Amino acid sequence: MDGEENSQVFESVLVANRGEIASRIIRSVRAMGLKAIAVYSEADARLPFVAEADEAILIGPAEPGRSYLDIPAIMEAADRTNAQAIHPGYGFLAENAEFARRVLHAGIGWIGPDPLAIARMGDKINARNLMKEAGLPVTPGVWEPVPDEDTAVEEAARVGYPVMVKAATGGGGIGLAPARDEAGVRAAYRTARGRAERFFATPDVLLERFVENARHVEVQIFGLADGTVVALGDRECSVQRRHQKVVEETPSPGLAELRARMLGAAVVAGETIGYRGAGTVEFLVDPATGEFFFLEMNTRLQVGHPVTEMTTGIDLVEQQIRVAAGERASFPEVRPRGHAVEFRVYAEDPRRFVPSPGRIRVWEEPVGEGIRIDAGYAEGTTVTPFYDPLLAKLCVFGADREAALGRAAQALEAFRIEGPTTNLPFLLELLSRPEFADGSYDTGLVARMRP
Repeated sequence: MDGEENSQVFESVLVANRGEIASRIIRSVRAMGLKAIAVYSEADARLPFVAEADEAILIGPAEPGRSYLDIPAIMEAADRTNAQAIHPGYGFLAENAEFARRVLHAGIGWIGPDPLAIARMGDKINARNLMKEAGLPVTPGVWEPVPDEDTAVEEAARVGYPVMVKAATGGGGIGLAPARDEAGVRAAYRTARGRAERFFATPDVLLERFVENARHVEVQIFGLADGTVVALGDRECSVQRRHQKVVEETPSPGLAELRARMLGAAVVAGETIGYRGAGTVEFLVDPATGEFFFLEMNTRLQVGHPVTEMTTGIDLVEQQIRVAAGERASFPEVRPRGHAVEFRVYAEDPRRFVPSPGRIRVWEEPVGEGIRIDAGYAEGTTVTPFYDPLLAKLCVFGADREAALGRAAQALEAFRIEGPTTNLPFLLELLSRPEFADGSYDTGLVARMRP
């Protein structure tokens, strides 16, 4: 990073999140010589991130709505600790434009993009329209919310089956389902609308063409304080269960000649909304036609960011903080090297992927060259049913994909967790699948493994 202004505008950063991402942010905050402040729920009092912070504030009971999603409670914690900036991590309030506005209105630094950018891209229909106007390829679909089932059926016939019906806001695969006929559209619409109201407080539903056997590829972008937007590489994230990513790798083994075009499109997306800080532009790739389509944009740090850090040498959290502080900065020419893969280790049944809370009796992490563990738990801690069951992210780096996967097999074998059931057996099984081993997999891989 080339910065003429080395004065630290922020002296302290409050991390408005929990688990592994809170620990990961705290690590960079402290490495920069800043004070790290954690907030935690009653259920998380004994988790590592609480002890790792310089100061920690209890903000409420286990239920997310009364703790990590409670904006007044977090703002009160920031006031009590004189926090000069807030980093939201991912999930919870990270893409809540109102929270970002409240933080800035209070005179506290917001380590994220402008609230307007969050709002514009958080509405998936608006995002589709914006990106189409900017010249990005967008799948055929609707350009305004679908008001009822009958309209959904009409639009599906216009767009052509199969279609994807999903909540127009939010993420994480919530309220998303494919449909292949009228009955499927009606059922998917009811599900999407109900979940949109429950999880995102809005009933808006969108409908678009479902790209079968697609690859899901995202591009890490970063908007600098001077207005420049750069692409830091792509990440393949087609290994998914319940439309949620389980494995990410960079570079994608399936892009080839599409890579340069996709990176360029991601930069245009960021420039279109005047983006600042770390963000991710997501695309679907149709292997049958070689086309790619804009899917959505995540206006935050992404779960898969460690593999980009491993191949670029850039600490994305540090750069987020510096840009939020207004430092004039630029990256040197980005030249990713090697290959990195992230495996998300969950407390869940490895066949049905059902969460498995419980006390962790044994926790032994693999160690060695090219291995990075971003963990949210430790031996003696308890996985509760209140949050996503992500335990840790096992990330490996190698000179090439073959070396990285070889290292991954050894690391997964060495990762020992006893207590809750984990998906470690599934991840090892994945490595043995020919289509994963040769890089030819798509988003239907897990469904084929678990029919």
